[in-house]
Amino acid sequence: MYNIHDLLKQSQNAEPFSKAQLVWMLSLPLDSPETYLLMAEAKRISKELTGNKAEVHGQFALNLAPCGENCKYCSFAAINQVFTKATKLSPEEAVESALYLEAVGASAVYMMATANYLFGELLEMAQEVRRHIKPETLLIANVGDRTQKEANEMRAAGFDGVYHAMRLREGVDTEIPPHKRMESFAAFRQAGLSIGTCVEPVGPEHRNDEIADMILLTASLEPAYSGAARRISIPGTEMAEKYGMISEIRQAQCVAVTRLGMPRSVKGNCTHEPCVIGAAAGANLFWAEIGANPRDIKEKTEDGRGFTVQKCRALFEEADCGILDGQSEFYKTNLACIHQD
Repeated sequence: MYNIHDLLKQSQNAEPFSKAQLVWMLSLPLDSPETYLLMAEAKRISKELTGNKAEVHGQFALNLAPCGENCKYCSFAAINQVFTKATKLSPEEAVESALYLEAVGASAVYMMATANYLFGELLEMAQEVRRHIKPETLLIANVGDRTQKEANEMRAAGFDGVYHAMRLREGVDTEIPPHKRMESFAAFRQAGLSIGTCVEPVGPEHRNDEIADMILLTASLEPAYSGAARRISIPGTEMAEKYGMISEIRQAQCVAVTRLGMPRSVKGNCTHEPCVIGAAAGANLFWAEIGANPRDIKEKTEDGRGFTVQKCRALFEEADCGILDGQSEFYKTNLACIHQD
């Protein structure tokens, strides 16, 4: 239907792609020369936009608790019964976690909480952490949907940005109404918070047109970064037994097509979990994690699936990527754009 060399020329001219073109790219055989050409083009763009400086961000969890949003693929979901007891960090433990990620070189520090974590506590924790970390350290929230008032309070408490996503089949595989996600995106941006997002969690059941629609949606948000991440199977869950997982090469294909689907104003292109082939396909953002993790059955993901900052950096080096030392240019650049609006 399309000629790969015409598409590569279109990309090199920074011309936007249509949904039909994105679907065609996503439909290519994984072992085809065309797929590898797209991956190479995606990496070229990522290197060009950042001066070949990939980023490693770090996240710690404020709590671990059964969550009533019941995302079927999540180890926190109450319906999955992986975790049945609620625990949370003390302010001292939260500060210790943030200082650790700062010390080992994370280019942004994320605080994650389940949807039922008390909002007042989130603000208190943010203020306490902000008091102890360096003024220039970027503090990012990975939390549930918020109203405009709450988003404004998050900004005032010391957050610079958020990670937030409209998940594939939101409202079907989750109990979260899609319109709540869209309202939160608008609230965060209005509050002056930079938004990072992702096309996730990609599974074998997701059609190429669904993935293309999500690529275009994330592009429309003018985010600090988009990207693509696969769904990690939680043992014993319905999603794991019914669908399984996509391969890392399919994940890399989605990462590459997402990069091609983003405007050049979006410098970041994430993937998770970190992998060399993802970086080779244009991913320039990995996450290190400590504490609870919605893709893990270990209470402390550093004992399970979690990656360290050092490991993430090593994977980028294996893909011949340079690595940023210092604060995230993805969030800083996006914040500057937001505050100029």
